[in-house]
Amino acid sequence: MNGPASWRGRVAALPLRTRLLVAMIALFSVMSLVVGAISLVLLRDHLIDQLDLQLQGVGNRVVQAYSHPPDGEHHSVPDGNGPYFLRASGLPVGTLGARIKDDEVRPAGVIDEDGVSRVTDEEANRDLLDVPSDGDQHTRQVGDLGEYRLYAVQRSSDRTMIVGLPLESVNTTLANLARIEITVAAVGLVVAGLASTLIVRRALRPLRRVAATAGRVAELRLDRGEVALAERVAPADTDPRTEVGQVGNALNRMLEHVEAALEARHASETQLRQFLADASHELRTPLAAIRGYAELTTRRAGGGPGDDVPEDVAHALRRVSSQAERMTSLVEDMLLLARLDAGRPLAREPVDLSQLVVDAVSDAHAAGPDHRWRLALPDEAVTVTGDAPRLSQVLANLLANARVHTPPGTTVRAELAAAPSGAWLRVIDDGPGIPPGLLPHVFGRFARGDSSRSRAAGSTGLGLAIAQAVVIAHAGQIGVRSAPGGTEFTVYLPTNGHHHPGS
Repeated sequence: MNGPASWRGRVAALPLRTRLLVAMIALFSVMSLVVGAISLVLLRDHLIDQLDLQLQGVGNRVVQAYSHPPDGEHHSVPDGNGPYFLRASGLPVGTLGARIKDDEVRPAGVIDEDGVSRVTDEEANRDLLDVPSDGDQHTRQVGDLGEYRLYAVQRSSDRTMIVGLPLESVNTTLANLARIEITVAAVGLVVAGLASTLIVRRALRPLRRVAATAGRVAELRLDRGEVALAERVAPADTDPRTEVGQVGNALNRMLEHVEAALEARHASETQLRQFLADASHELRTPLAAIRGYAELTTRRAGGGPGDDVPEDVAHALRRVSSQAERMTSLVEDMLLLARLDAGRPLAREPVDLSQLVVDAVSDAHAAGPDHRWRLALPDEAVTVTGDAPRLSQVLANLLANARVHTPPGTTVRAELAAAPSGAWLRVIDDGPGIPPGLLPHVFGRFARGDSSRSRAAGSTGLGLAIAQAVVIAHAGQIGVRSAPGGTEFTVYLPTNGHHHPGS
C-alpha cells in the first residue's frame, strides 16, 4: 500500500528541472522504441513478401525440373548427392526441395555452395511433413538447417512437392537494422538529453530569477522598524501570457501589499512610540508633584501637636508616596524603551564589566539577603565599549529577576568571561525554572511568571524587555535556557559594539 505512495512522494520531491528532463528523455526513449519496433515489423513483412515472390518463382522452376528429369534418372530413384530436381539452373543457394509420397520424404535436399546435398536429418524430414498443402507460404524451423519459408505444391493425391528458401538473410537484415536503430537511438538519447538540459535550463531561467527575488525578500528582517522593501520581479519576468510571468506578477502584487502593510505598521509603531515617549515625559512632572506634596504632607503630619493627622490619613499618604514612586519607575522604564525603540544612540565609552558585575551583585545581595549570591570573574578585567549606566541596568534587571522569581535560599551565580571579540555574561540560578509556556515570551513587555508576587515586589514586567533592548542596542545577543531546577540567562556583548559571536 505504501510502495506507490512512497515512490510518488520521492518523485514529487525531485526538482522540477530533473522531472522535466526525466520526462523528456523517457518520452524520447519510448518514441524511439515504438518507431524502431514498427520499422522492424514493417521491414520484416516487406522482406517476407519479397521472399514469398521469389519462393513462388523457385517453386515453379523446381516443379518444372521434377517433371522433366534428366535422361536415365527415374523419379523414384534419388541421387546420392541430392534430388535431381534441385539441379535446375537459376536456383539460389539455400534452396530446399523435397518430394513427399505416402507421408514419407523421398528425397529431400538443399543447395549449398558445393552443389546439391541430401537432407539426412530425420528431424528436418519430420518438420517438412508438417507443412500444409494449402497454397500459402509458411515459416518453419527445419531441423538444424534453420528457419525457412516453405511452400507446398500438391502434385497428386499422394504426392507433394515442397520448396523453401532460408530466412537467414531476412533475419540478418533485421538484426543489422536493430543494431543500427539501437546505436542511433543511443546517440540520439545523448543528444536529446543535452538539448533537453539546455532547453529546460533556459525555460526555467525566469522561474529561477523569480525564486531568487523571493529568496532575497525572505532574508529581510520584517519584524520591526522601518523596512525598505525594494525587491521586485523584473518586468521581463511578469508577462501575464506565460505561467512564470503570472507567478512573477502575483509576487510583485503581493510585495506591494506587504510593503504597504509594513509602512502602515511602521507608522503605527512610530506613533505609538511617540505617544509613549510623550506620555511618559508628561507624566514625570505630575508624578514628581504628587510625590513632593505627599512627602511634604507626611513631614508636616509629624511636626507637632497641631499638625497631627489621623493614622489612617498618614497611612494613606504613605501609600500615595509608595505608589507614586512605583509609577515613576514604570514611567521611566517606558520612556527608556520608547527611546531605545526610536533608535536613540547610546553612549560609547570603555566600560569595565568586571566592576559593573561586582557592584550589581553587591546591590542584589543587599536587596535579597535571603538568597545565596555567588560571583565568578576572570583574572583580568573585561572591558567593552558601550553605555555604562544602561549595561548596569541590564545586570541589575537580570539579578532582580532571579531574586523576585525564586524562593529564599536559592543560589544565584553571576559569571563573566572574556571572548575573542567580546564578553559573555551569565546569570544562573537553581530555582524552580520558568514555565514552558512562558519561556518563548520571557523577553516580552509586561510578561510575568507570577503576577501577584511580581506586583507585590514592585515589578513592572519590563525588566527583561529593557535588558533585551539595551543588549540589542549594543549589537549583542541575549538568550535564556530553563528547566525545572535551574535557569540560565546568557548575554554576549561585542568589544566594540558591532560584532556578533561566532558559531
